[in-house]
This record gives sequence, structure tokens and C-alpha cells, in this order.
Amino acid sequence: MGSVLLVNGGNYLYNLLLGRLLGPEVFADAALLVTLLLVVSFLGMTFQLATAKFAVLFSGNDWTAFQQLMYKYALGFGLLVGVLLFAFAENLSVIFQTESALLFKTFAVAVPLYFFMSVNRGKYQGRQDFTKLSITYQTEMWSRLLLTLALLWLVPLSPAFIVALGIALSFVFGLIPSKFDVKKMFKKIALEAQKKKRVVQFIVLTACYELTQIIINNSDVLLVKHYFDPKEAGLYASLALIGRVVYFVAWMFVMLLLPTVVEKQKNGEPTAPVLFKYAAYIGVLSMTIIAACALVPELIIQIMFGEAYLAMAPLLWQYALATSLFAISNIFAYYFLSLDQYKPVIVSGLLGISQIVLIMLFHSSLTLVVQVQIIAMITLLIAQLIYFAQRSIKA
Repeated sequence: MGSVLLVNGGNYLYNLLLGRLLGPEVFADAALLVTLLLVVSFLGMTFQLATAKFAVLFSGNDWTAFQQLMYKYALGFGLLVGVLLFAFAENLSVIFQTESALLFKTFAVAVPLYFFMSVNRGKYQGRQDFTKLSITYQTEMWSRLLLTLALLWLVPLSPAFIVALGIALSFVFGLIPSKFDVKKMFKKIALEAQKKKRVVQFIVLTACYELTQIIINNSDVLLVKHYFDPKEAGLYASLALIGRVVYFVAWMFVMLLLPTVVEKQKNGEPTAPVLFKYAAYIGVLSMTIIAACALVPELIIQIMFGEAYLAMAPLLWQYALATSLFAISNIFAYYFLSLDQYKPVIVSGLLGISQIVLIMLFHSSLTLVVQVQIIAMITLLIAQLIYFAQRSIKA
């Protein structure tokens, strides 16, 4: 948990420094790249969570065969995403009003490494080897922070391109530590058909949920980048970054939740107390952050980004509220996911799509963009609570 806090703090510092150094207009492009990084991280989480879950359940030859399967899937999917990003770079540059398509091409080249890295992280998470799991997050974060700042200082190139290059290089460092037993990795062994079906089923389920996460957590920034001018998009990106502190901190509880719930289910122990404990932690954290954003928004924005971003002060507590509602509902969703429950994924998907539709229909101002998200997130949390109550009554 301490390592996750440090990593999130470092990533936060990275974004804050970019915001201060680049100014709202240029920061809009940098924030777009960071949003793409978040999108890729959610996709990578599919492989990480699947590996973590079955690291608890499989051993011996099953575990060896499973690792081979996951590395093959991760590499194939990573190459597909990278090729698509590279191929449509020019189109993306037009849609999101960036200065060059080179940003997307640079990012695309390194994408396969991220998915490979995600399988490694899943192994460490599932086996609860938190030391190695911490190291891989630390090496990625610190390399991105230090390399980007050094390149911005020393290399006279486009700042947005440098940000893309820094992100790409950090994926290489994120592979530390990686230890592969080559003999086992190329040993001809296959997972039993029934077990493979279970693995594929979980990957598909998780991928669908992570897609909803991408939609809910990132669609607002992408749509604002499309609909608003660069300055307003940069201002909104700063608002989103501050407001999402709840979600970033809450993620450390998700990291601990999944293997704990799977282990307890495997041993026939009750799992609901784990959910209640982590939901309570996030609830208290959320209320504290929302209160601070409501009481001293100008001070928070000035400390983090500077006077150029003060126009967003009135919206800060509202965005923090939307993010808090999402963070709490997210804990419920990952709990259900670890128990192979499908319906919450469908609910999240529907609410994610509704959020996009609402923003597309109501984007006359940034205030309206934030408020429609609050409505969508209240609906999502209520739906998760109703599903949990119904499931508890049936049990």
C-alpha cells in the first residue's frame, strides 16, 4: 500500500509538473497522451487480473501452461493495439486536434511491452509477492518522471513528442524485475480444455469490464479535447487530474481485494467482510477529499497547477464527487468480478455508454459536462448496491 501511494504520488507529480511547465494549451496534448496511457493500463489490467486470479488457483504444470497462454495472448493483443494506433495515427491527430501524428506513432511502438509487463505484474499480485510487484511499478513511474523532465530540459523538440517518448521508454523500465525460465516457457504443455475455457471466459469478462472502465474514466477528457478549444481542454485536464486522486488512491485497495476474495472463496470463507472493509476505507477517503475541494478549491488548484488554472475552482468538488461515486462502485464491481459475476459488467457498460451519450448531448459548458457525469455515477452506484442486496438475499 505504501508503494502504491508513492507510485500514485509520483504519477501525480509528473502530471502537475507537466501542467506547470507547459501551460494549459500545450498541456492539453500531454494530458491526452496520459489519458491514452490510462486506457492502455486498463486494457493491460485484463491480463494482470486474470494472471493474478489463476496464480492463486493453478500450480505445477497447469501454472506453466497457463503462463505460456497468457504471454501469447498478451503479446498478440499488444501487437494488435500497437498496429491499430500506428495505422490510424493521422486520423487520431485530426479528431483530437493535436500538433502531430508522431505522438500516437511513438506511443504505439511501445504498447506491446505494456501488456507483457501486465502478465508479470499479475504473477506477483496473485502470489502476493508485493516486493517485486512494487519494484515494477516504481521503475515504470520513476523512469517516466525523470526521463521526461530530463528530455524536456535538454532536447529542443516538441514537448508533446517528448512526453510520448518518455512514456514509451518507461514501459521498458517497467519490465524490471522480470525473470523467465526459458525451458518452462517453451516446454510443450497445454492447459486442459475445461481449464482453458474457464481462463478465456474470465479474460473476456474482465476485458468487457475494463472497457467500461476506459469509457467511464477517460471518455470525458477525450470528448472535451474534441469539443472544446485547447485552452479549455487543458483546464479540464487539470480538473480531472485533481478530482481523480480518489480513484488513484482507491486502486491500492483493488490490488489487495482480488487475490484476497479469490483465496477466501477457494477456502469456503465469507467474502463480504472484505468488500465492506475496503468500501468503508474509500468512503472515508472520498468524503475527506470532497470536503477539502469544496472548502479550499482555489488553494488546491494554485498549489498544484498555478494561477493559470484557477477558473476550474468552482467545479473541483463536483468532479471529486463524481470520481468518488465511481471509485466506490468500482470496488463493488471488482468484488463481483473476482466471484465470476457477469451482470455488474453489463450494468457498468450501459452506464458508461450513457455517460458518453450525455456528454455528446450536453456539452455547452464544462460545468454541464461534470454534472451529467455525477448523474451517471449516482445511477451506477445505486445499481451496484441493488445487485449486491439481491445477491445477498438469494444467498
